[in-house]
Amino acid sequence: MIARAGEIVRGCLDLLESRVQPGVQTRDLDESAEEFIRARGGIPTFKGYRGFPGSICASPNDMVVHGIPGFTRLKEGDILGIDVGVTFEGFIADAAITVPVGEISEEARSLMTATRESLMLAVQQCVSGKRIGDIGHAVQAHVEARGYSVVRSLVGHGVGRQMHEDPQIPNFGVAGHGPRIAEGMVFAIEPMVNAGGFEVEVGADTWSIYTEDGGLSAHFEHTVAVTADGPRILTA
Repeated sequence: MIARAGEIVRGCLDLLESRVQPGVQTRDLDESAEEFIRARGGIPTFKGYRGFPGSICASPNDMVVHGIPGFTRLKEGDILGIDVGVTFEGFIADAAITVPVGEISEEARSLMTATRESLMLAVQQCVSGKRIGDIGHAVQAHVEARGYSVVRSLVGHGVGRQMHEDPQIPNFGVAGHGPRIAEGMVFAIEPMVNAGGFEVEVGADTWSIYTEDGGLSAHFEHTVAVTADGPRILTA
């Protein structure tokens, strides 16, 4: 059932990516997402979670995560993080992408590329017998080598019947350290990478989290199952 939830998440992200363009309001994306998810028998996991009002998180530019969809109108050159969670028959999958709005700067494109690459390197560490520290180390080593920083106060997590389950999965760490990874575990792996410093601050709405220095941030995420045959991306 997590795999089916993951399929719905992936389809929803593909739909939203196709609709991102200058002039679109983030609330329009939110409405499209909820309609898509419910039409396929799913429930938008985020809606009402700890009081969150949206079906998705929509986080532009220097907003790292947890952006509330609303009247924000996208403009040429923005980048937009879109995070989607779906509950299907009691099981949850979660994924995120960062997408360009029209033509973007080379700085923004490079940040997005490094973050996406770090996610795939982290996924490769989701193998039985490895350690949680191997996941974070893969992210940190890749992005810091390119001059970017990893957000320290926000982490990935286990996922399944609950939105956030153990273990916590930082996007930084020491290879070979931390809890051991075992077959059957399911993780939400989600690098959050800043162009500047790693420090963040919470916005006035108490949800939105911004880079402290106003620099750009990118966010990519997959739900990944640890299987006997290696990592299986459920939101690909």
